[in-house]
Amino acid sequence: MIIRPGKENRPADSLNGVILDCVADGVFTVGPDFRITSFNRAAEKITGVDRDSAIGARCSDVFKTAACEQRCALKEALRTARPVVNRAMRIVGADGSERPISVSASTLVGEDGEIIGCVETLRDLSLVQELRRELRGRNAFRDIISGNRAMHALFSLLPEAARSGGTVLLSGPGGSGKELFARSIHDLGPHRDGPFVPVSCNAVPEALLASDLFGYTRGAVPGAMSQRVGRMAAAAGGTLFLDEVAALSLTVQADLIRILDDDTYEPFGSHAPVPAGVRIIAATSRDLDSLVAEGGFREDLFYRLTAIRLRIPPLKDRLEDIPLLTEHFVSRLGRLRGKGIVGLTGDALGLLMDYDWPGNVRELLHAIEYAFVVCSGDLIGPKDLPAGVRDGAGATAPGPRTLEEAEAKFIREILARHDGSRTMTSRALGIHKTTLWRKMRRHGIE
Repeated sequence: MIIRPGKENRPADSLNGVILDCVADGVFTVGPDFRITSFNRAAEKITGVDRDSAIGARCSDVFKTAACEQRCALKEALRTARPVVNRAMRIVGADGSERPISVSASTLVGEDGEIIGCVETLRDLSLVQELRRELRGRNAFRDIISGNRAMHALFSLLPEAARSGGTVLLSGPGGSGKELFARSIHDLGPHRDGPFVPVSCNAVPEALLASDLFGYTRGAVPGAMSQRVGRMAAAAGGTLFLDEVAALSLTVQADLIRILDDDTYEPFGSHAPVPAGVRIIAATSRDLDSLVAEGGFREDLFYRLTAIRLRIPPLKDRLEDIPLLTEHFVSRLGRLRGKGIVGLTGDALGLLMDYDWPGNVRELLHAIEYAFVVCSGDLIGPKDLPAGVRDGAGATAPGPRTLEEAEAKFIREILARHDGSRTMTSRALGIHKTTLWRKMRRHGIE
């Protein structure tokens, strides 16, 4: 947009001032020196700065944001002679509080064709952000975010499973969030005041795993000049999380049975039982039923671990979680790294929705972390995603390449998962049934 004010129709004129004061969005103009020449009532409300203080001041002194130096929409519009549209950022108000806004900027051109300044509009995104937080709250359990029906069923089971104080087995593919579930169970259970000690059973060599878990006495192993406290003792009064429990040797499995039965164990090299006083939460990405049948996992331990069994679905079976998780990761990384990335383009989201995610939520997080390193703009595009994601999405089936296509595919997936029920689908999506119906009609979904 190029605005060409005439002599009787400049932003500073009283008539234009009245008109601009009726606009809901904040509007202000600057001259070539970036000093503010007009400032409407909505801009006063959004920034907390009154018009008299703003006019004549440099805009960077009014808005107080890092974007003024690195991603200034006004400077970009002047440099490129092209408008900047809906750039999300945060400003610091007069009271010191941060406020999310969306800005658009364009040049002002005089009658002689010369650029005489810029105009910028400000849209307050506080309400939008609040609605997003509310939606995320409906689709979150502690640190676990999901809009999937199966995941919400797990959410409803977690508090009771936690309060029971018993052993819990979490099964699901690698990277699906089993440790987050384990921490939530610990935090909600009777052992919440004790430590949470995770052990990766497949990361410790089998010969060392027993001593790592149970500790050893002085002289029990070559070079052991003093005793060593194991993970079991470190978890006393709290929770021991055994990740990939299927990797335990049959010998260690027998020791674990004793702990579950008698709440005691013997450090390596000792014959005196030591009270354990821990809650065991185990996790596996393998099929324990098949391992039991093959003799690779003790049947008696299997039954002790599966008193409470929770299965976490892979990310490819809960596509509705990809936009939620992506928004969460972008928001969190933006705060941690101080970058002005606010989301993804429709093309990039289409690739994420079209990829199978063998590494599940962990792989999605790593993909967004990679994009934060290489992305130089406000929105993550396809070129900013890891090559494996781009190639993997393209190798499966022709996927959505715009935000509209991604939304249509997304809605069809959720409808199919709920047998065409609009009521259940709207609940899974966190939107009203009428909103879902309008979206279905717009996308031509029967």
